[in-house]
Amino acid sequence: MSKYQYVPEPALVKGDHDFSSLTRLITDINLRPTPKAWYLCMIVANALLFVMVAAIGYLIWEGTGIWGLNNPVGWGWAIINFVWWVGIGHAGTLISAILFLFRQDWRTAINRFAEAMTIFAVMCAGVFPAIHVGRIWVIYWVFPVPNSMAMWPNFNSPLLWDVFAVSTYFTVSLLFWYVGLVPDLATIRDRATDKIRKVAYGIFSLGWTGSNRHWWNYEKAYMILAGLATPLVLSVHTIVSFDFAVSMIPGWHTTIFPPYFVAGAIFSGFAMVLTLMIVARKIYGMKDIMTDDHMEKMNIVILVTGSMVGFAYMMEFFIAWYSGVEYEKAIFILRATGPYAWAYWAMMTCNVLSPQFFWSKKLRRSVGFTFFISIVVNIGMWFERFVITVTSLANDYLPSSWDYYSPTIWDVLTYVGTFGLFFTMFLLFLRFLPMVALAEIKAVIPLADPHNYDEETKEFEAPKVEVPKPQAEKV
Repeated sequence: MSKYQYVPEPALVKGDHDFSSLTRLITDINLRPTPKAWYLCMIVANALLFVMVAAIGYLIWEGTGIWGLNNPVGWGWAIINFVWWVGIGHAGTLISAILFLFRQDWRTAINRFAEAMTIFAVMCAGVFPAIHVGRIWVIYWVFPVPNSMAMWPNFNSPLLWDVFAVSTYFTVSLLFWYVGLVPDLATIRDRATDKIRKVAYGIFSLGWTGSNRHWWNYEKAYMILAGLATPLVLSVHTIVSFDFAVSMIPGWHTTIFPPYFVAGAIFSGFAMVLTLMIVARKIYGMKDIMTDDHMEKMNIVILVTGSMVGFAYMMEFFIAWYSGVEYEKAIFILRATGPYAWAYWAMMTCNVLSPQFFWSKKLRRSVGFTFFISIVVNIGMWFERFVITVTSLANDYLPSSWDYYSPTIWDVLTYVGTFGLFFTMFLLFLRFLPMVALAEIKAVIPLADPHNYDEETKEFEAPKVEVPKPQAEKV
């Protein structure tokens, strides 16, 4: 055999699936009776959601004094959790928009999943800045709304940039997600047997008939929204990083923050998609669509972005030393050896060491190990936000004002409660909407390419590649 022998890519959909079997596999989840396990999960999620509502209600009643904020740590868990949730949402747009523009067909198995995660993660993120203002009933002041008092937001504040960046990101992501859903909603409408489902899915499928004109308009709209969403992936977390980078606090005033934050967001977002995907494919029997090959590709992305984050950690130390600024050098030494060293080394272990196991192909394809690492990465990324925020604020330029920050039970309950919001929305998504982009997954199976598919042998004929003949060795 020559070394130039063509090796075809593994099939994106395993098993002997055709268009009909894929339609049944995906849409039956929405059409069959609700399983009891779904109700049990919903009860747990709603209980957590109630915890969040109760914690916010008490916060509005008592004020932000119930949190563990002190002087000088004026930002605590609220900003940590905001940045963490925004980062979680990044992988959704990356998978759905950027991989779509690069024509990466493997995204079709997970893009719907990831887009839904983006929407719900941004909703959770939006809770924290809204309640952090204290007087939540005047939160509309952050928007430039004309008013009789002639009051305008401070356009020089990076916190106001967050308002525009996150709201734009949420709007475009929601539109992108909904447009992608339209053909699949029409499929469920056509397969539904009861009137309520027919009417409901009929309304949201916007009269889709699958005509050539509808497909033409759909593909144009999808392409435009992908083009709009792509720069937002980079811009949103860049602007979030400006919350820190434009200030003069030691440890924050650095130009590495924008790429460092974007890489970290993709790192944590892919980990969260893996966590949810592994559970969902097990419960709903989606192993033929969400295959080990998909998991391996995502683990490679985690390995690359995790290495980028580790490189950024080292560069922070180098920049602090090379700048010659005593305060910068002191804060990074304090991070590694000071009172928050436990958080720093937890961050380093979870974010730098744990992804390195994915150099092994066997571990990249191990479902149990991948699930474990995906959770470890998300814990590590939360600690990263904690280290950046708290260590710098607690140890600013004036040692006499230094103080140790500890969260209260209300900080913890509010954060845990946002998981209730996230999982409630996600369970509703799994129950009522197709979790896989049905129209797109059909386009990547061999049947969708009739020129290269042999109906008799049921085999996909790979493009022919000219293989050079081996030359006889000279004696």
